[in-house]
Amino acid sequence: MQWWAWVVGGAVLLGAELGFVDAQFYLVFLGSAAIVAGLLTATVPGLAPWAQWAIFAVLAAGSMVAFRGRVYALLRGHLPSVGTGPVGGALVLPETLAPGQTCQSEHGGSFWTIRNAGPAPLASGTRVRVVAVDGLTLKVRADSEHG
Repeated sequence: MQWWAWVVGGAVLLGAELGFVDAQFYLVFLGSAAIVAGLLTATVPGLAPWAQWAIFAVLAAGSMVAFRGRVYALLRGHLPSVGTGPVGGALVLPETLAPGQTCQSEHGGSFWTIRNAGPAPLASGTRVRVVAVDGLTLKVRADSEHG
């Protein structure tokens, strides 16, 4: 393979990762390995194609194993967590609930079974916080108890 083909291929992989695809930072290491393989091919004329592919494979696999986790955590580790469920959400009870008692209520655009997971009764109109989800049941506690 020509040295410039490695470099172009590496640049395309880097550009794809950084511009279009979120491949969890794998294409960066493949692209970098291709560019290094291209530069080695340019500096060592007559390097056999199998040797070029071997260099690429060793560099790609080795750099991913050695550095991907650390680099990914460094660059992406500071992103805020995204809530994917109702836990932590607040709602107002439509009726009084004794400990362990349930009722039906709307939360997040869906109707759920709401269960009082706290030790004390919750009065109708009380603001509660979802502390757990058990199937289609939201376990709630008084907003001041959830911590």
